[in-house]
Amino acid sequence: MDRIIEGVLHPTDFSEGSKVAFYHALKAALLAKSKITLLNVSSDERPNWNEFPGVRETLEKWGLLPPGSPRNAVADLGIDVRKAITQKKDPVDAVVNYLHEFPAEMIVLATSQKTGVARWLTGSIAEPIARKATEMTLFIGSDTRGFVSPDDGSISLRNILIPVALSPKPQPAIEAAVRFAKSLNIDRGTFTLLHVGDGSSMPAVRTRDVPGWTWEEDVRSGDVIQSIVDASKDTQADLIVMVTEGRNGFLDGLRGSHSERVLRQAGVPLLTVPVGSFVYDTIA
Repeated sequence: MDRIIEGVLHPTDFSEGSKVAFYHALKAALLAKSKITLLNVSSDERPNWNEFPGVRETLEKWGLLPPGSPRNAVADLGIDVRKAITQKKDPVDAVVNYLHEFPAEMIVLATSQKTGVARWLTGSIAEPIARKATEMTLFIGSDTRGFVSPDDGSISLRNILIPVALSPKPQPAIEAAVRFAKSLNIDRGTFTLLHVGDGSSMPAVRTRDVPGWTWEEDVRSGDVIQSIVDASKDTQADLIVMVTEGRNGFLDGLRGSHSERVLRQAGVPLLTVPVGSFVYDTIA
């Protein structure tokens, strides 16, 4: 199995909405047997470590640990849990600086369905940060359940929608969708390649054989964002995977870009993939 997740970063503001993203981050780390870092940006002089979401409590609820397990029992499941608090005024700057020092392959972040961004990041999203980032970012609406059950940790992910266009090159999104499905051990489902335009402008892509999964193509005309939103509903998409073209991979999903608008309007978890994330075979 191709491994793409060796480190997961979950920025949290300790809100109820952040718990949805926490469940997804924890599940991804469990299946990938990777490191997971819970990061809080606090301006308080005396940060409260007790406010972090309970990892052991969640694993006990999911039936992966017996009740009352010791702290070291978590490591026996193959994951390395770290908690960090950084005291900075700018949360976006804090997250990006943390990633610079402690890289992670995936960021999992709770967002508001009304604004498409995390509540605690809203005031800082416009600031330019000159940094080349290659992190995939999974955005989860704080008022949705996503595809990981908070009750038992089970996954409901059967339909993945992948919008494709000539630019940015869509292959990284296809690679990420395939490897993401494999990492989550999902035995069957459908990948749908969506192109907005005429059939002749459909980009050449390379799909991957995934046991139990099928590939479909959907060509539509009209407004790009509305077509993606409509397709997500028609295919009952559990996840949308999109390539981001900018240099600030983490920030691209927060700005007024296509990915931000899709996130706000579709109400479906969104995985953004920076264009340089994967090395893949050239399509002839």
